[in-house]
Amino acid sequence: MELTLTTPALLFPAISLLLLAYTNRFLALSSLIRNLKNQYVQSMNKHLLAQIKSIRRRIIQVRNMQACAILSFFICVLSMWLIYNEQQVIAGYTFGASLLLLMLSLFISFREIQISVHALEIELEDLEDFMKEQSAER
Repeated sequence: MELTLTTPALLFPAISLLLLAYTNRFLALSSLIRNLKNQYVQSMNKHLLAQIKSIRRRIIQVRNMQACAILSFFICVLSMWLIYNEQQVIAGYTFGASLLLLMLSLFISFREIQISVHALEIELEDLEDFMKEQSAER
């Protein structure tokens, strides 16, 4: 298979959109953690502490997702440069590495979503505890 400059260029929009989505996740998580910290200082609710711990794991995952996507983008550009310099064999390997890093980034994103679902389950447990307390008081 011979690579042309357009083959790696096809990844540019995908990687750019992924980086934008990952940045939005990071911003949402940072805002959420600030709010939860303030709530925890006021109430000392154990469920909030569990959520904060979960968000810490998610932030690490988002950082890793971003790192893999950025490296994928960089190696994709390197692949294009190698194609431009007519080094097809090395360009093929670097493009393959770029695809692998992109897949790794997507896998980490999948894991982060699973952690997010677990955090929502913690929130639902807190709601269920609150509802039980309200029922007991009546």
